[in-house]
Amino acid sequence: MKHPQTSKARRVSWQARQLKPVAWASSLALLTGAAAVHAQAQQAGPAAAPAPQSLETVVVTGIRKSLDSAVNLKRESRGLVDGIVAEDIGKFPDTNLAESMQRIAGVSIDRAASGEGSKVTVRGVGPDFNMVLLNGRQMPTSTINQLNAGASGSRAFDFSNLSSDSISALEVYKTGRAESPTGGIGATINVKTARPLDLRERVASIGVKANFDGSNSRLPESFKGSSVTPEVSGIYSDTFADRTIGIAISGSYSKRDSGSNMAYTQGGWRTFNPSQTDWGTIPAKPATGTDPITNRPTGLYSTSVDMRYSLTAIERERFNGQMTLQFAPSKDLRFTLDYTMATNTLSKKNAELSSWFNFSFGPTTFTSGPVASPLVQTALWPNGDHDLAINSGAYGEKSKLGSTGFNTAWKVSNALSIDLDAHHSTSSTKPNSPYGTYSTMDLGLFNQGNAIAYYDQKLPILSLPTTTMDASKLQLTGSQFVNNMAEQTVDQFQTRGTYRLDADNKLLAGLGFTKVKNRAAGYNNQNNDWGGVGVKKDYANVKLYTENLGGFFSQIPGHNDPRLFQNFYLADFNSLHAAAIQSIMASRGLTQAQAQAYFSASPDYTSGNDWRTTEKSSSFFGQWDHAFDTAIPMNVSVGLRYESTKVDSSSQVVARSGSSWGTQNEVNLGNAGTTFGSKSGKYSYWLPSIDWDADVADNVKLRASYGENIGRPGWDQLQGGVNFNSVANAGGGTGSTGDPALKPLQSKNLDLSAEWYYAKSSYAAIGAFYKKVSNFIGTSTTTMTVPGLTTPIGGAYWKAGAAACGANPQPLCIRNYIFRNYSGQPGVTATSALTDAEVLGTITGQPTDPLLNFTVTKPSNEAGDNIKGLELNFQHMFGNSGFGISGNYTWVKTGLKYDNTSLDVQSALPGVSNSANLVGFYEDNTWSVRGAYNWRGEFLAQKFDGAGNNPVYTEAYGQMDMSIGYKLGKSLTIQADLLNLNDGYIRQHGRAKEQLISAIQTGRRYLIGARYRF
Repeated sequence: MKHPQTSKARRVSWQARQLKPVAWASSLALLTGAAAVHAQAQQAGPAAAPAPQSLETVVVTGIRKSLDSAVNLKRESRGLVDGIVAEDIGKFPDTNLAESMQRIAGVSIDRAASGEGSKVTVRGVGPDFNMVLLNGRQMPTSTINQLNAGASGSRAFDFSNLSSDSISALEVYKTGRAESPTGGIGATINVKTARPLDLRERVASIGVKANFDGSNSRLPESFKGSSVTPEVSGIYSDTFADRTIGIAISGSYSKRDSGSNMAYTQGGWRTFNPSQTDWGTIPAKPATGTDPITNRPTGLYSTSVDMRYSLTAIERERFNGQMTLQFAPSKDLRFTLDYTMATNTLSKKNAELSSWFNFSFGPTTFTSGPVASPLVQTALWPNGDHDLAINSGAYGEKSKLGSTGFNTAWKVSNALSIDLDAHHSTSSTKPNSPYGTYSTMDLGLFNQGNAIAYYDQKLPILSLPTTTMDASKLQLTGSQFVNNMAEQTVDQFQTRGTYRLDADNKLLAGLGFTKVKNRAAGYNNQNNDWGGVGVKKDYANVKLYTENLGGFFSQIPGHNDPRLFQNFYLADFNSLHAAAIQSIMASRGLTQAQAQAYFSASPDYTSGNDWRTTEKSSSFFGQWDHAFDTAIPMNVSVGLRYESTKVDSSSQVVARSGSSWGTQNEVNLGNAGTTFGSKSGKYSYWLPSIDWDADVADNVKLRASYGENIGRPGWDQLQGGVNFNSVANAGGGTGSTGDPALKPLQSKNLDLSAEWYYAKSSYAAIGAFYKKVSNFIGTSTTTMTVPGLTTPIGGAYWKAGAAACGANPQPLCIRNYIFRNYSGQPGVTATSALTDAEVLGTITGQPTDPLLNFTVTKPSNEAGDNIKGLELNFQHMFGNSGFGISGNYTWVKTGLKYDNTSLDVQSALPGVSNSANLVGFYEDNTWSVRGAYNWRGEFLAQKFDGAGNNPVYTEAYGQMDMSIGYKLGKSLTIQADLLNLNDGYIRQHGRAKEQLISAIQTGRRYLIGARYRF
């Protein structure tokens, strides 16, 4: 029987027909050798992953050989595949796998607040719709929210949980194939770990690094962690019993103390038409006198509700480990048992300075349209009781990943081979602090006068009449303790068979079963004591540190603006927490246990939100691979995959009863226990695919691919039950629900590419892609009420106060009128003197008041649109000089864009952006130097800010990294990795550049270490 031919071998065969007999014989020998190597490689590796070729068979000793192996993978694969092998990852100055993948054309990363890459976007398709596999297996993920009770609902795998040290290869499949699992309409990413029988020799090494994080040095002294933190990694692999038994053990530990300084708008930007008179709108133009509004908007405009400056210290400890056992009783049978684990522990300390704007506008200046934004926004506080707060928090979380898998690879005959693969994997994220996964305690200062916000700099500028704070007037106002958890289990079984009809024809078939159980639970203990807890003297012993605000944002333009309020206090969380417990015990007569419960995160999820979803999928596929050994060598793969999924979702949510108007802007809702509800849904799809490639010339390859794939909805979009939020305002309440019957996104993908391998290790390529996405998941809203849940807003008391307060009644005036005229009446309780400038107290909803309207958001399938783009790649080696350069550029466009001039809920696609990479390197027998610049253009990050249906754009960001290696003999290498050399910062804005959402400053990072190979 003939040996199956690779495309490389067939190129040799095609050229051989044109050679003289002696040369023909030499080429035939090369052909035979190549075929034999290929056959041996196919016998050696298990086929759990969808990879057409195993990367571990490539021996890499340096940058150039590593790039060569990546080129070979790209050239020889069917469909569009890019990859990086472990030695290349080790050469990159990258902290994790996401940082490595951003070097691949079409791959962009989402950065966490620490500046580290965590999730990937491929060809404009966001992290939720890229399938991540570990050795061909679907991996679980668990992500929690901080501010809200519950999980984020994301399916995106967080690569910051994995170290790159124990990874042997990354493969990014950009075209769908019948043999590949569904879920990756952007790409399927396969993370491969080392297999001892593939290494075929003893491998042992250990590496140590010292981590210097510049962001840590930019924190307040009381927040700073260690200036130097360790990273240690090692691997041992060997074979025994004549290479029939193999064992590989790898592990890594890293500790990082970093900081993240952020200026942001938590409440978002409220956008209005000029005719609206809702809360947050600018006042009407006065009939006489001076108009406080300069450049008064004639179209859409936005206003801000707050401004905040946050300083966060982050301590992270990450441990990864893996053990692989292999047994090959014969050359045709191999068993593999492996276990992978990862833990990622985060501890955070946070301090904020925040200013709440009451929308009582003083002199305010707007930009011109199409969406006018304030360059200057003044918040008037006529009584001098400006709500300025010092927030302090301490919290933590711990994520765990564990995966146990078993694989059998059996070559039944020269024609037939069978693979069986099964795994059980879990992921969880849970609290790792007595204060929960998020906590904040607010010290209020009510004597700062008017506030002026300037948005004419990259850093927002808060200006106050005074330049310092009076510590004696600080008093605890509000607190929030959130305890969230998320856990997910994946049980998966896959089997596939390969049957070779002849040298040019191969049939593949397989089936799979996957069960995913996802749970998210949370409890939010929020106390809106805006009138204050106890008295001011209760907090005299709280540790306060005087800080200079602008110094923490030294890289962001505007940090040295003389208008910026500079001097503020940073409160020690532990001493503030202790003082608050003593204060509330004295002022409200609580016991020690009751007071501690008041200021703690409840571990009891039975009284909070609890969402549980089970997703069962079954699939089978068939695929035919054919090689045309013609004048122009060609390959074609035709396949069909069937996928069926059933979703069952049950949710426990908090029931709401009773409303209490306790402050000017907030109506608090009571907790009436919990309710439970269940929903189900199912869907099935037939997904065809075809890949074609041709070697049209000696060094030129053309490709064309068509495939269909699906991307499943987020877990929060599948939840049953309606979650009503605990705080409403004058406009009503809010809530959310899901729909397990949602259809997945369906993408029909067309790819065309041309590749020119014009010299050894050098190539240029261009590719075009088109994705037609349907069933896009948008958001619709509906108005709901809860029987018996009324609101005082619009009730009899409120109407009387509004009538007495004139044409433009403000909440403060209405509340004061109600307290002064109806105190002691049903539902009206004043807790301060009626002569105060702001009377404190509560006004509760009465049976005759109007029902509270909730605006409930719900996911819904919509028509969809297209994504199209171009990828340009090149790699060039300058002969044998040791110098080389590579780069790529990706252009992406979609019709799913956000219209900033529309207030409607929109079906825009987050994550779509252009991106580019440029890498230059030099390598000889002693030195290796590599510099890499990555750039990502502006993109839509979210469709909801803190105020509602508003866009959040992440501005263009570029980062320069470098690595330098020096070999001391054959075994020891000294390595230095330099990250974020340009010291960039990340900025987000709303409908206009002036609408700051966040500006985050981190810092440079240096890692210096050594690796010794035994």
